Amino acid sequence: MPSSAAAIRLQVEAALAARIPSALTPFPRTIRPACTTGVDEVNELLSGGLPVGAISELVGPECSGRTSLALSCVSHVTGAGHVCAWVDVCDALDPESASAAGIDLQRLLWVRCGVSTMPPKPVAEYSFRLPEKYLAPPAITQGLHGGGCGPHPRTEVNGLGAAVGNLLRTDEALAPRCAEPLPRPARDREIPPAVSPHPPEYPRRRTQSLKPWARIEQALRVADLLLQAGGFAVIVLDMGGIAPEHASRVPLATWFRYRAAVERTQTSLLLLTQHPCSKSSGEVLLRFQQGEVCRDESTLFTGVEYHVELERRRFTQAPSNVVSIRKPPQKETSASWRSRSTWAGAR
Repeated sequence: MPSSAAAIRLQVEAALAARIPSALTPFPRTIRPACTTGVDEVNELLSGGLPVGAISELVGPECSGRTSLALSCVSHVTGAGHVCAWVDVCDALDPESASAAGIDLQRLLWVRCGVSTMPPKPVAEYSFRLPEKYLAPPAITQGLHGGGCGPHPRTEVNGLGAAVGNLLRTDEALAPRCAEPLPRPARDREIPPAVSPHPPEYPRRRTQSLKPWARIEQALRVADLLLQAGGFAVIVLDMGGIAPEHASRVPLATWFRYRAAVERTQTSLLLLTQHPCSKSSGEVLLRFQQGEVCRDESTLFTGVEYHVELERRRFTQAPSNVVSIRKPPQKETSASWRSRSTWAGAR
């Protein structure tokens, strides 16, 4: 009986091979490859590291270790000869710190959103020259007070008696009205060119937009282009400095499109935020707590202790296709590690 069932199955699969290959054979469960983070405690928590071809969201406040973990991951990936990209929404990445973390800067594409550095211009372009009419001296006014040969001083008092008499009258028509503003004749003045506040020896650096949503929109477009182009092993979308009310405005369709793109290109997308944004499109959600300063020395800063918790994981991958009827043992969902300062040394 088993041999006949196997023969019938082979015949059915052979008949449907042109349209449905292996119609009756279940596909083996494949384990998604992982990308190491460089931290043994986090690798053990994630069963090898961050998943490849998926969105991993690192959520936490400032100084919680999310950027340090992302730098460590990018350091190991660039050390293996792959190319990475860092989309910096708030222009907060420090190249010196990235190099100190072991990142090969020649294999890292750093995209600074919202900031453009203008090339230095020659000194002649910063200098300005006023028109000649502002530099020419005013014409001499002829008269008693203007200098020169004016009329006789006796003619200066013509009409003075009538003017004094009008001042002494009490008519309502001539009474001053302080409550009403006096109309002023409009004068057409030519405004001289403004003086440039930037000195000639420094390049000008201007911000395109001060609104957070303008930088977020630019970062989303850049990330979309990088995912569509392919060739990047890890892409970090750093939105850690954006307030949650602005980061939550990103449509869910954007994260779903990113999820399909990373699955096709086998890219690890690391999303650094203060509040979860990707929802069901993210495979791994790591919640970071505020870092604690190490108390090894009383007068010397030696490092920071970080705490991370695995809050959500979409797919739990088992090494075998056999499903046990027993309840699996519960795994640890939190991890802690320390980062020591350079001057403290390894202990």
